[in-house]
Amino acid sequence: MSGHSKWHNIQGRKGKQDALRSGQFTKVSKLITIAAKSGGDPASNFSLRIAIEKAKAVGMPKDNVERAIKRGTGELAGEQIEEVLYEGYGPGGVAVLVKCLTDNKNRAVSEVKHIFSTNGGSMSGAGSVLWMFGQFGVIAINKDNLEDKKINKDDFDLKMIEMGAEDIITEEKEVEIRTKIDNFQKVLTGLKEMGLEPIESSLQWIAKDSVAVSEEVGEKLQSLFADLEENDDVDDYFTNAQ
Repeated sequence: MSGHSKWHNIQGRKGKQDALRSGQFTKVSKLITIAAKSGGDPASNFSLRIAIEKAKAVGMPKDNVERAIKRGTGELAGEQIEEVLYEGYGPGGVAVLVKCLTDNKNRAVSEVKHIFSTNGGSMSGAGSVLWMFGQFGVIAINKDNLEDKKINKDDFDLKMIEMGAEDIITEEKEVEIRTKIDNFQKVLTGLKEMGLEPIESSLQWIAKDSVAVSEEVGEKLQSLFADLEENDDVDDYFTNAQ
């Protein structure tokens, strides 16, 4: 699986599921509010549809989703949420992008800077790291679902390519499809027409080239990413570490 998924999966094994679940509600709520600023109807707002899918994936109650949408459309009063992308270098000099959804940019940048510095890294200026990444739609499905639906893997790959997939990465348990943003919805629709329900679908920053890291650096990165994961303002993070 991608470097992004690899490092996120590490956090899932840290025995913090309950705390993460609570934090996920807060983060997904912010994501929905940001998306709803462009319109509260998911039928015509692609970003909102993605955010609502994330809410379903973490089991967020429907009432929470509706409140987050209304905050975004202005029907409910609430803090103004902004999306900010911070750039930096982690242990071993690996590139790291940190996406924040925050109502206080001064607090967010201070906390992210502190997380970098206490874990052997440092924040850097705008553009210093971003050029190493490209933004893609990323969709993951359970590999067993292909067998359950009696779908031939070669036929599946061909259909995905026809729909606009840029890359298909097959791992032991999952299949990850990467698309250009313009083709993201088309591929999602195609999967659902085949009866395949994604276990993840989001826009991600993918490193153009990945770098291998030592076990020592990997352990330090785990600490860095664990601290980012626990921060309420951090929505996601991306790295070129392999």
